Amino acid sequence: MKRLAILMMATVLPLAAACGKKKDAAARLDTFPVKTAPAQARDLEETIILVGSIKAKDEATLFSRVPGKLQENLLKEGEPVRKGQAVCLVERDEVGVRFEPAPVPSTLNGTVARIYLDRGQDVALQTPVALVVDSSEIIVRAEVPERYAARASLGEAVRVRVEAYPDRSFVGRVSRVSPVVDPSTRSTLIEARLDNSVGKLRSGMFGEVTLITGSRSGVLAVSKDALTDGSGPAVFVIENGKAIKREVELGLQSDRFLEIRKGVKPGEKVAVFGLYGLKDGSPVEVLAELKGDETESQ
Repeated sequence: MKRLAILMMATVLPLAAACGKKKDAAARLDTFPVKTAPAQARDLEETIILVGSIKAKDEATLFSRVPGKLQENLLKEGEPVRKGQAVCLVERDEVGVRFEPAPVPSTLNGTVARIYLDRGQDVALQTPVALVVDSSEIIVRAEVPERYAARASLGEAVRVRVEAYPDRSFVGRVSRVSPVVDPSTRSTLIEARLDNSVGKLRSGMFGEVTLITGSRSGVLAVSKDALTDGSGPAVFVIENGKAIKREVELGLQSDRFLEIRKGVKPGEKVAVFGLYGLKDGSPVEVLAELKGDETESQ
């Protein structure tokens, strides 16, 4: 009898262990692996990224007031010039008559950007002889797509970055918003003015323009990875090993984070990875808890 009992126990125990493993495996199959991140206070900026062209505040192409030949360029490209100062001299070309050389004066204070002619070249009234620019202030022009046109307004801040200075941003303000949408591009022209007293930016450059349409400090925010589809915006808050779906009210949206006005409390953990197939009440296994500025997309 003892031997029979021992044999029965030896048979039952492995079966029980196998059943337990099957139950554990089944439980794991029903559990969703997720990564979480806390809802916490952040400073957010809502922005639109555009491509902009850069030009000097004022540019003047100079023309001679008399026809003839270029006698001499008095200034070189890159040299400063005052309004009324002669940039070059034109010798009037008229047989049998001798005239004093005619100066071609600058029409503004600035810098000689281009000299178009060499000595002895013909000069007509329509021939440009020089270009003068005032680059102490820069105007950046950009096209805002129609769907964002309502978000562009006077006085909004912009940041401009150019390839020549990849680690530096130049800050300015929107000074003009076109009241119309261009039917060919379906966009609205905006202009922003930037101080350029140090002379880093040059007319003709292109740059990345970040238009800041809204900013708030210390707002409750979650990663954009936390947002899930449905009848409205929602996130999954992880409580006691389960995913609880919460509908939320959104505010500002930066490139990585969303302001949460309602639906989530500070410090609550929300799922930012593993949302596919997740439902309200689904059991979850937290693989990792991201902190600070970490997001799953990083």
